[in-house]
Amino acid sequence: MRIHFPSFFPRQTAARILGMAAFAIGLAASPVGAAHAAYPDHAIQLVISFPPAGASDILARAIGQKLSAELKQSVIVENRPGAGGAIGLQAAAKAAPDGYTLYLAAVTNVAIAAALYPNWPADLTKDFTPIAGVGIVPHILVVPSSLPVNNVGELVSYLKAKPGAYNFASQGTGTLSHLESELFALKTGVKVTHIPYKGSGQALPELVSGSSSFMFDSIPGSMPLIQAGKLKVLAVASGSRVGQLPDVPTMKEAGIAGVQADNLFGFVAPKGTPPAVVDTIAQALRKVLALPELKSAMSTQGAELAYTPAAPFAEAVAKEFKTWADVVQEAHISIQ
Repeated sequence: MRIHFPSFFPRQTAARILGMAAFAIGLAASPVGAAHAAYPDHAIQLVISFPPAGASDILARAIGQKLSAELKQSVIVENRPGAGGAIGLQAAAKAAPDGYTLYLAAVTNVAIAAALYPNWPADLTKDFTPIAGVGIVPHILVVPSSLPVNNVGELVSYLKAKPGAYNFASQGTGTLSHLESELFALKTGVKVTHIPYKGSGQALPELVSGSSSFMFDSIPGSMPLIQAGKLKVLAVASGSRVGQLPDVPTMKEAGIAGVQADNLFGFVAPKGTPPAVVDTIAQALRKVLALPELKSAMSTQGAELAYTPAAPFAEAVAKEFKTWADVVQEAHISIQ
């Protein structure tokens, strides 16, 4: 339809009227005008820095499934392994701060890597907004079932008998799995060679085959192979024994002091994510982490779930960064 204006109408006035009419029609065509859809209105991406089968992946998928039901939107786990966790961390840090990209931080791993790498591409304490802590996943010291040792003391003697002849596996250079082994070697005086992999999924088959003599790994990652009789667990690296393995001593109880990590995990969002969105996720996580079936399922795999609000979680993150920076400095550990 064409609109005809009287000849005495200035051309600019006519154009202004037409523009206002088009704007009004646009508003009328929109069902809610300029209002924004409630968060979340589409799928949420949950980034982790490790491949499938490890503790990060198991936690992300278990919590993500329940979070999806609570938020009524899909939570899609994206595995971005490599570079000691830097690839996933950087990808999440660069994502739009809109609540549709979250990061499940293996905090202890990130703290270690930040202390080891001089040019770490993203900073967990500066480039992200804390949402909530979700729990801890202690590591355990495991060896192939074929290795003729049954406790930590026997492993140390076995390794010392042939200095430099044996390897240890890790989840990757600069990970907690790596640093625990370096500390173990430092505290016991054994001479071993590091063989890094991209996560537990790659490392454990090699460990089972005997190509490496030991590894510090998460309980969820190693437990199926322990139950299958392919790996033996010698100690837990946490400050206290874990419910899933009540008869397994801590490293300190086994005679090796100074090799301890509780392995903290938590959710963060790219810096700048709206506070209302962060609060929505936090409240959903609070409900999810209280679910008895989820807590029980994760407990059987060695993960101890516990909701920690953003402020105390941020304090815990800062403490981990200081603790592991001190360890790296005092132990003179460096990445070659």
